[in-house]
Amino acid sequence: MEKKELTCIGCPLGCSITVTLEQGEVTNVTGNTCKRGDIYARKEVTNPTRIVTSSVKVTGGTSAMVSVKTKEDIPKSKIFDCTAALKDVTVTAPVKIGDIILENAAGTGIPFIATKNVDAAG
Repeated sequence: MEKKELTCIGCPLGCSITVTLEQGEVTNVTGNTCKRGDIYARKEVTNPTRIVTSSVKVTGGTSAMVSVKTKEDIPKSKIFDCTAALKDVTVTAPVKIGDIILENAAGTGIPFIATKNVDAAG
């Protein structure tokens, strides 16, 4: 039997959660005050994922950078690969919220999308 202690990020309460595992399977979750805590804890110990946020360069725009994020969660182990994939990405203005900036983030199949508008300069 293995126990893991987590602080839940499923809601603003930040519950201290204890997850009990046997042979890699979750057998018990305690300490959560809502269902989101149970869901978060089970996922976090078996298949942790994250939304990745960053920014990329913009040419010809009213701003030199545009904020981006992964459209969906990606495996936690791919975070650094995803940010490295953005290093040399430059987009041309105009950019609209939701535009795909990088189609397949580090082989995850998940795109990076723009999270703000950048108008063309001029």
